[in-house]
Amino acid sequence: MAYIITEPCIGVKDASCVEVCPVDCIYEGENQYYIHPDECIDCGACEPECPVQAIFPDTDVPPEWTSYIEKNRTFFETGVR
Repeated sequence: MAYIITEPCIGVKDASCVEVCPVDCIYEGENQYYIHPDECIDCGACEPECPVQAIFPDTDVPPEWTSYIEKNRTFFETGVR
């Protein structure tokens, strides 16, 4: 399982999730943060820290934001960091 950061993060980029991540697997993109699926240890520390409730396990992403699963994969595959 991986965690996905979804639409509510766009433009907010609070970074509370980054501060609590024990393995530093959250990367800053142009308009949101992304969680690296291969580096994430699935501890879930980031999820409750998000002030806009943008972080979900990839199996629980709300239907209106499932496109963010692909967006996350693409971010890391293309190396746009």
